[in-house]
Amino acid sequence: MRTVKTSSGATAVQIVWSSRRGSRRIEHLGSAHDDAELEALKAAAAQRLAEGQQVLDLGLADNGSGGAPLEIISSQASHLWDGLCRAYGVLGFDRVLDGDEVLRGLVLARIIEPTSKIDAERVLTETGVAAASYRTVKRRLPVIAKPAVRQSLSAACAAHAGLGPASLLLFDVSTLYFETHVGDGFREPGFSNYAEVPVMPRSWWLWWCSCCSAGFEAVARAA
Repeated sequence: MRTVKTSSGATAVQIVWSSRRGSRRIEHLGSAHDDAELEALKAAAAQRLAEGQQVLDLGLADNGSGGAPLEIISSQASHLWDGLCRAYGVLGFDRVLDGDEVLRGLVLARIIEPTSKIDAERVLTETGVAAASYRTVKRRLPVIAKPAVRQSLSAACAAHAGLGPASLLLFDVSTLYFETHVGDGFREPGFSNYAEVPVMPRSWWLWWCSCCSAGFEAVARAA
């Protein structure tokens, strides 16, 4: 359905029918000269579009909505959340800290959207799952940050990958990928995770990455 201004100044209401082959057929319903006529023509067009379609018996006839769209009171990305929880369990992370839900929420929230601890609550709420408050997260951090927990997570990763004795190297790339001098809607200007230095100039971090890459390659050859 579309509205088109005519040469006389009226507003024409039309229905455009199209097919997969690209052909179109335009059905003209009439021209309106004021808002009341326009609304009447739009209502007629809506009925024309819904012609022959049966209404599901959902017991909503007496809800007082008068045919208006129903209010959405909640939503949930259940397939996304169930898939992430399944992967979390396959890796064995659900056995760390007896399945601590705060830890799981922080981990999965950052997979859904790279964000901070304080913003993880928003990400989980938008996903449609219950989220721990930031005060709860802060209370749990001393437990989650213990070396024994890190060791348990590393052991779970190694067991899933079938690794023997090995060293795990973690490389923080958030400063390189998520921060910039000029915001672009994803990366934002600011400081590194440790708030020690502002965003690194591109020339500096390219040199730094090259040196680190060369150093890591030398270490790998020596090993």
